[in-house]
Amino acid sequence: MENGKVSPNLGDSAAPAFLFRQGSRECRHFSVMSWLAATIHVLDFEGSRRSGVVEYGVASLTGGVVGATHTRLCAPTGPVAAAETAAHGLRADDVAGRAPLAADSDRFAAWRQSGPWAAHHAPVERALLRRVWPVPPASPDFAAPEPTTAQRVADWGPWLDTRRLYERLHPGLANYQLAELTRIFGQEEELAALSARHCPPGRRRPHCALFDALAAALLLARLAREPALASASLAWLLTQSAPPAEEAAMRQGALEWEE
Repeated sequence: MENGKVSPNLGDSAAPAFLFRQGSRECRHFSVMSWLAATIHVLDFEGSRRSGVVEYGVASLTGGVVGATHTRLCAPTGPVAAAETAAHGLRADDVAGRAPLAADSDRFAAWRQSGPWAAHHAPVERALLRRVWPVPPASPDFAAPEPTTAQRVADWGPWLDTRRLYERLHPGLANYQLAELTRIFGQEEELAALSARHCPPGRRRPHCALFDALAAALLLARLAREPALASASLAWLLTQSAPPAEEAAMRQGALEWEE
């Protein structure tokens, strides 16, 4: 096994173990709560630090299936630049008079209470979310091997990050952008059907919030069709999604190290 390479080991069906080599040491992470048993909220924002969030979309995934979705336009907190409009298609007039993202604090807190967040390149969504609400109410720690109501953290994360997951689980691809992964793994037709069902007219293309959230949700759901990953724990997938600085800390207490 190469250094840094993930290798699932499913020899014990009751407690699947996932191996990860770190230098000369082999890490063994025992799964407890399957990621398919969790409700995962896949989030996408349109906007920037300058304009603030002008649209968001959330696709909730349970058992590898997209269920509830929600999207709306939001009043900007700063000017909407022409370059941003060229990307997401929203002008200042389109979002004028809408409630700002800050008006949905209860909704976002409820999502965080019921499951972890996911996004494609999650640091962007995380940063925009924390600009509005730096600290959420205490919520379950879904990174724990077996989350319980007693294990609570006041943080929007950790996040499932479909870009980082695909970089680690499918190394060597030429491009890990959302639209390109959707094309590579043959999900364009399914995404078109889902967007027709869930997205507002005129917002059924890349750089529309719910469309992109659905695209990331399908990439995440696709992992359930890989036999070695269908039994992965939620904690393990969160660890694989974490930035390097956070990953080592998340493994503490969750891994059994073997020389």
